[in-house]
Amino acid sequence: MFKSIIPLIIPVFFSAAGQAQQVDSIFFNLYTDSLKKGTYNYINVDGHYSSGRILPLSDKELTLTASGGKFHRNSLYIDSNFRDEKVRVRATLIRNPAIWKEIIIYIKKHENNERLKTLEEVLNQPSGDSIPPKKKKRNKSKA
Repeated sequence: MFKSIIPLIIPVFFSAAGQAQQVDSIFFNLYTDSLKKGTYNYINVDGHYSSGRILPLSDKELTLTASGGKFHRNSLYIDSNFRDEKVRVRATLIRNPAIWKEIIIYIKKHENNERLKTLEEVLNQPSGDSIPPKKKKRNKSKA
């Protein structure tokens, strides 16, 4: 009798396990508010599973498209000659194309040309120079 029940239980078990791992919704969880030209910009998309878990999704679970630039896995490359001020990014769930999100991300306008200190410069810097002095507040008396 036990042997005849096993074939009935196994499909039910795997069916329940498969349903617990379904993505209910997706959302963007960006690490920055703008895209930089001439570099890869990681586009993080998280999936909310029916079990309540939230996990990052990759190009294996998503189709990523953009109005500009080119995707390599989850990273969007924006060419340094790109002239638009924003990019529309769309993430679509491969297993269920009815689940998708779209976002507009602006392109960084000003290049950050600030030179960062090397490790040697940081280590050889006098200890008092690493923290800027606090500004003194002026006492303003009420008249």
